[in-house]
Amino acid sequence: MRYLELLAPARNSDIGIAAIDCGADAVYIGGPGFGARKDAGNSLSDIERLCAYAHTFGARIFLTVNVTLEEGELEEVHRMMLRAQEAGVDAFIVRDPVISTWKDITIPLHASTQCALREASKAREYHSLGFSRLVLERQLSLDQVREVAAATDAELEFFVHGALCTGYSGDCYLSEALSGRSANKGECIQACRSLYDLADSRGNILVRNKALLSLKDFNLLDRLEDLAEAGVDSFKIEGRLKSISYVKNVVREYSLALDRLVQKYPDKYARASFGTVRGGFSPDSNKTFNRGYTQLFLDGKRGKWASMDAPKSMGECIGRVLSVQPADKFNIRITVKPLKGVSPLNNGDGFCFVDGFSITGFRGDVCNGFEIRCKNIAGLKPGDTLYRNINAAFEKELQANMCQRLIPVGISLQISGSESLGYKVEASAASQDGRSATACLETPGPSAQNKARMESILQSQLSKTLAPYVFSPSGTEVLTADGSLPLLSASALNGLCRSLAAELDKQPCGKVPLCGAPRPQGPVQKENAAPVNGELMRSKYCIRYELGLCPVHQGAAESGPLFLLNNGRRFALGFDCKHCEMTVKPS
Repeated sequence: MRYLELLAPARNSDIGIAAIDCGADAVYIGGPGFGARKDAGNSLSDIERLCAYAHTFGARIFLTVNVTLEEGELEEVHRMMLRAQEAGVDAFIVRDPVISTWKDITIPLHASTQCALREASKAREYHSLGFSRLVLERQLSLDQVREVAAATDAELEFFVHGALCTGYSGDCYLSEALSGRSANKGECIQACRSLYDLADSRGNILVRNKALLSLKDFNLLDRLEDLAEAGVDSFKIEGRLKSISYVKNVVREYSLALDRLVQKYPDKYARASFGTVRGGFSPDSNKTFNRGYTQLFLDGKRGKWASMDAPKSMGECIGRVLSVQPADKFNIRITVKPLKGVSPLNNGDGFCFVDGFSITGFRGDVCNGFEIRCKNIAGLKPGDTLYRNINAAFEKELQANMCQRLIPVGISLQISGSESLGYKVEASAASQDGRSATACLETPGPSAQNKARMESILQSQLSKTLAPYVFSPSGTEVLTADGSLPLLSASALNGLCRSLAAELDKQPCGKVPLCGAPRPQGPVQKENAAPVNGELMRSKYCIRYELGLCPVHQGAAESGPLFLLNNGRRFALGFDCKHCEMTVKPS
């Protein structure tokens, strides 16, 4: 049996708890420092609170320590990790391999995607250093994932949704070159979302003021089975700076997809934590933040991956603007021809459109069907494509319809005795994660005159979830010696259930087994994070291909040297056609 894990991001503990409620098997989060998202740090008391909640369901919490470390920082990092370990953290996501030599860090170490794990040889190297899990580069193909899986028995983690770095993770220095703020220290300025001009060697501007390095967002919702077959154990959602509504929506959608995969292969796969999710909203990742979606290089083929016109969220494409007319002195009335299947617009929806080189957004004050009344919007004209990047009705549904996560429990009643001697009801419970409890109720009788009605009451009362416990009876078996049943009140049965739930709650939730890796015995060389061959970025993404200028795949004439221009800075583009990769260097 292989256990499949849905790994969710969390900016803070409240978002982490919401992710677990929506079906996440694990959550990754930043601590007080040394995480690759400097603006997503959390106190260790908040981490401890999140761990306690996650462990109720056998879910895990992973703390990020995935920046490059200076010699003078090691002692502080070590102390922080020891405190986090005491707080209940289940693993550390680590970049610097020197951490693997600290023998008092006893919980698993995961090699971060910043370790640039793109090849089987490097995967074997990190596993030999004591990393039980490897977080793979996002720009790999399924065949490359299979090669890594065949080369090591470490767990494999792969991103399945969210924003994409243009450069290979951990090997990008463009932010530092532009601003002095290093992505490898958690201070990335998202240089790949900036606007650039593309120039040739003579200074001619071929493309002006476009987000030439900006990629669409990852979406592998329909590829989870392929990834599991290739050897992926953990399906990771990007987004430690995203909102709680984004995390809830995406986690719920992917959790349902993983459930369907487990149901399809019940003898092959199981979820990596316990509990079932009840109620809640109907998720739809098209209705939340996205730059358009791509599956990147997963099938080993090139495609149109860029979001040059939309480096920010465009959201759901609504349709084309039919007319823009004055409504009164200050407002306009917009009519839209919707795409098939688009839901009607709502008061307060957010919209945007591409206006020349920029994205313009606005709110719809009053929406009726596909007519919008709002303040005057400069630049909007008939024929423009309109997007909805805030769906007010959907956001309200996310807030109002909360998911509830409960652990299934089977209950058995063994009833003995008689009306004359009195009855003894012995109850036993077994939870999905392996906990068990017993409770006993004695009653002098009388016997139930209407046995069918009493059986109905038993089933009804013993199927209720009792707050504040998280156990949900999933089936009740009633065994009697002679077929008679005592007349039991609802309060007596509720008391029996509370006793069982309280006894189960005293026991720690089980956890599914994870693989381990031996810690190294000898010294480990500290990472040296510096550009290789002067490269600020290397990527599978290629601007020449995106613009139809590729001489290999598109038969275009050789373009000669190309350069990116940004605020007076010039960067040379290189094209490694042998490996089908693009590089960015200072010029």
